Amino acid sequence: MTVPVLIETELGAFTLDIDDQRAPITGRNFLAYVDDGHLDGATAYRIVTLANQPVETAHKIEVVQWGIQASDEKPAPFPPIAHETTELTGLRHKHMTISMARLDPGTAGSEFFICIGDQPELDFGGQRNPDGQGFAAFGTVVDGQETVLSMFSKAEYPTAPIRFSRCRRAQSD
Repeated sequence: MTVPVLIETELGAFTLDIDDQRAPITGRNFLAYVDDGHLDGATAYRIVTLANQPVETAHKIEVVQWGIQASDEKPAPFPPIAHETTELTGLRHKHMTISMARLDPGTAGSEFFICIGDQPELDFGGQRNPDGQGFAAFGTVVDGQETVLSMFSKAEYPTAPIRFSRCRRAQSD
């Protein structure tokens, strides 16, 4: 059982299936942001491609990063959550997986990313993050992949971040 979420952006819409059964902490965190309307007005503000990472980066990835960029002036509406590794959930960073952006384990909250292509270096034991804990996958894009790929085709830090106008739970089929 998953929870469908419709994301409307200026480039089109896409639908996520949030797996709050296998990733309960992470999935419920995301759904709290959706249900309270905090992701309305979010932006895709960072696009990571093979071409725009430093040459010395050993474990390159490709993702669309988006959400609320919390700061001291504008803190996230909810506290950071405990880290749910892919080892615990069994979820993997496959093409179109949604996951939590983080610095250290336990710092994730209001920023997310969508994988473009399979990204095993983001799983538990992967080497993208030196701590080896990986990132917390919690769902998949199930419709509107062309919208996500359109976002991915933009520059690394779009001069005008891509706006997300509305994020709501969708009706299950």
